[in-house]
Amino acid sequence: MFSITILGSGSGGNCALIESDRCRLLIDGGLSARQMTLRLAALGVEPCMLDGILLTHEHHDHVAGMPVFCKKTPVPVYCTRLTAEILRSAELAKHSDVRQFQPGADFTIGDLGVHAFSVPHDAVDPVGFVFHHGEESLGFLTDLGKCTHVARERVRGASTLVIETNHDEKMLQECPHRPWSLKQRIMSPHGHLSNTAAANEVADLFPHGLRRAVLCHLSRQCNTPALAMGAVATRLSQIGAGDAIEIYCASQVEVSPRFAVGGSL
Repeated sequence: MFSITILGSGSGGNCALIESDRCRLLIDGGLSARQMTLRLAALGVEPCMLDGILLTHEHHDHVAGMPVFCKKTPVPVYCTRLTAEILRSAELAKHSDVRQFQPGADFTIGDLGVHAFSVPHDAVDPVGFVFHHGEESLGFLTDLGKCTHVARERVRGASTLVIETNHDEKMLQECPHRPWSLKQRIMSPHGHLSNTAAANEVADLFPHGLRRAVLCHLSRQCNTPALAMGAVATRLSQIGAGDAIEIYCASQVEVSPRFAVGGSL
């Protein structure tokens, strides 16, 4: 078994569960501790069954639930040294077993191989991940302003990719609730991927074995699932791959299906 389930993703908090035969990992802990526990329970998973929490970066929507969650259930937290320093200064890691890794490092948790790599985002040391189990691999690419050559190369060959589709460019530019300075930050190379940018990356990865794209981290005010999925579907159709890749849009409030990585999609 090798699968990923999105417990919740969006502006209000992000958390995903990866499972293999001998390992269960959370990626990020941005939902409340109560919601993480409830959503895990819906999958038949208790917090004590987790082997670790991997952090992409220290922003609130990725770590908010960790202090309470880790206090109730001690579980190792894996992050970079700089991220660990931020967590300690904010006392978010007060009750946690924090284990550090370097961007670019390969390490193993249970029967999962993990590769962490740097991504451009306005955080202290943000990373993406590739997970390996047997011959299969899963890419996790979220919270980045652009897809660098390094990031693209690292996720190349993954059969399933979790990728950010944060905003529709027109909706963001026309949004009356966001100041121009915030819009500039989001659209910058250290901000967030737009639907169009993510669609181009999915299309680029199709010839290299990608068969499923899970779209995540949608903005509440500047995107919709229909726009995100439509942008990806349109780009895939342009390269003649319209029916070759499964597209799923993760929700802030609902747990996704368990997606098996590799094999028959």
